[in-house]
Amino acid sequence: MILIIIGISAFYLFTKYAGVDEGEQAPDFEATLVDGTPFKLSNLQGKYVLLDFWGSWCPPCRRENPKLVQLHQKYSDRLTIVTIALEKDSLSWKKASKKDGFLWKNQIVNQNKYVLLSSIARKYGVSEIPAKFLISPEGKLLGKLSFEEIDNLFSVVREY
Repeated sequence: MILIIIGISAFYLFTKYAGVDEGEQAPDFEATLVDGTPFKLSNLQGKYVLLDFWGSWCPPCRRENPKLVQLHQKYSDRLTIVTIALEKDSLSWKKASKKDGFLWKNQIVNQNKYVLLSSIARKYGVSEIPAKFLISPEGKLLGKLSFEEIDNLFSVVREY
């Protein structure tokens, strides 16, 4: 039992502190969007980007998804949302994303038996979901922010 607790604690600390810090360059990655289009994060430089790590199996994620949709509707001219579904299988997200109203192009499904060990999640130090990372037009990580913090930022920032 003690070994299990130590193992879980080590995993949590490894994923949490292996990621990038606020103010640093956001780690670039390549993936395939759900429509089959190749995607590279650095191609979005020049725009604010919100990376949203979620899972169809995650109740807190699903509760937050309506706020994500509202954020997209409110700031789609200034904010590009990239959702990264961390899934054990590649089909569960489809029903959830459709039901929750994900209409944006940049949707990625990162399938892994151990969802938090996804290569993209590890680059950002994701140790729990939901997790959101706001990236500046210059490609710098602005932080792991709440919806309210993002809304406040965009209420102040008129242009980029």
